[in-house]
Amino acid sequence: QVQLVESGGGLVQPGGSLRLSCAASGSIFGINTMGWYRQAPGKQRELVAIITRGGSTNYADSVKGRFTISRDNAKNTVYLQMNSLKPEDTAVYYCKADDYVLDYWGQGTQVTVSS
Repeated sequence: QVQLVESGGGLVQPGGSLRLSCAASGSIFGINTMGWYRQAPGKQRELVAIITRGGSTNYADSVKGRFTISRDNAKNTVYLQMNSLKPEDTAVYYCKADDYVLDYWGQGTQVTVSS
């Protein structure tokens, strides 16, 4: 089993920045891909960015050039640096990890972009 705990959400003005963190614990040695998803009110959960254990990344078109995902395998932590935030980035952001067999989700952290 893997446990994921997110932090770093909050309220920010348009154009501002936030950095999300997700720390993994438990059976961490089998973790492969880690990533961030988000869900806005009334919408389906969607991929934001993912990163493999080897460092390969993939981003949603809507965040390319603004968000950067990174990973510290020694700390079992994945980060999401979010710059140039827009009101449409407002959502609950969830961390996800997989161990080639199961998917694990964090509890989510709220990001609100508003003036």
